Amino acid sequence: MNAGDRVRVDRADQTYEGVVLPSSTREHLVVKLDGGYNVGIDREDADVEVLETDVHQIEDAQTDADGRTEVSFDADLPTIALISTGGTIASTVDYRTGAVTARFDAEDVLRAVPDLAGRANYRGRVVANILSENMTPDVWTDLAQAIHEEVEDGADGVVVMHGTDTMQYSAAAMSFMLDSPVPIVFTGSQRSADRPSSDNVMNAVCAVEAAKSDSSEVLVCMHAAESDDVCALHRGTRVRKNHTSRRDAFETIGAKPLGEVDYDAASETDDPKTAAGVSFRREYAERGEVDLALHDALEPNVDLVKFAPGMNERIVEIAAEDAAGLVIEGTGLGHVNTDLVPILENAIDAGTPVVMTSQCIEGRVCDRVYDTGRDLLDAGVVEGEDMLPGTATVKLMWTLANRPDSVAETMRTPIAGEIQERSTPWL
Repeated sequence: MNAGDRVRVDRADQTYEGVVLPSSTREHLVVKLDGGYNVGIDREDADVEVLETDVHQIEDAQTDADGRTEVSFDADLPTIALISTGGTIASTVDYRTGAVTARFDAEDVLRAVPDLAGRANYRGRVVANILSENMTPDVWTDLAQAIHEEVEDGADGVVVMHGTDTMQYSAAAMSFMLDSPVPIVFTGSQRSADRPSSDNVMNAVCAVEAAKSDSSEVLVCMHAAESDDVCALHRGTRVRKNHTSRRDAFETIGAKPLGEVDYDAASETDDPKTAAGVSFRREYAERGEVDLALHDALEPNVDLVKFAPGMNERIVEIAAEDAAGLVIEGTGLGHVNTDLVPILENAIDAGTPVVMTSQCIEGRVCDRVYDTGRDLLDAGVVEGEDMLPGTATVKLMWTLANRPDSVAETMRTPIAGEIQERSTPWL
């Protein structure tokens, strides 16, 4: 009996029927029931009958010397690289504790989402197997290099499976670290695969279709609403997770999403060779518009500090002393307490660049209106325009490593759509 087999399980006076999933322990059998839920069963107490062998079989799977799994379905289809970093979309339930644990590799995701079959030829590789709160700049470097290798080897698009909590940071990092002629699409799930309300299947299917599209953007593909109808395509430098658990947690800040994928159209397509259900509503970088290039150097020692009334000044002092660069999430137009201005000025004089962003969801920094803002500008603080604080942090990491002689100019110049020309909502 293997993962993918359809089984009937008799245990005590109960009978379960469903598909075997990979298990986090040898002692437990994990079965996805037809109703959508998973059940964990102690193997010693169960009588198992295999009804059908590997109903989600991955045919012709081969692993190369670099640990990449290649799964081919049709030579006429585009090739999509599936890169796993962990997270809920690539997770299983540990029935010893009931906790969701990042376990699956890319091949397991293909087995868990059989709807992906026939849409593309797949190459799968695992860059990391972590929950996204454990993401680091070092992993970003590994991820950028892996994506570069896949595109260089002929991938027509890349799907990165990632935990949702820090997905916006990783998507921003790839936006600066890579010039890509093909789409790089991040996706994940808010709810694990053992729940009927899981969003993993729809998000994965829509992400693959987006990776087949005619764009060359770094995108985040997640539910656009609570219902299973449309996935939004957010630009990687303008997206923010705005809810802890809703399936439509991700939003584009300062504009509508760049595009969308109609799930029904993607599911019912009779031409899998082309992207199904994908549409863009605003100007985007087209496929093949740039040559492939990798800029994977980062200065990881950059801190993001949120200003709050009455905060301990030592927090800013310590950050300024230890960091190579500092991003401040200030008040509305980009202000901090007047007593913090000399601390920031000393840091800047000592060679630590300081970039000001805003705690507000919409709008841009403008330190020319009030006295405090003018004092910050006189101290040498760089206005972060309408960059999201997280995006500004990642960009400063990249800028210090790649353009150290023009930090202020680079931080004020749009590179990957992170700065909008106008701060007008819902463009």
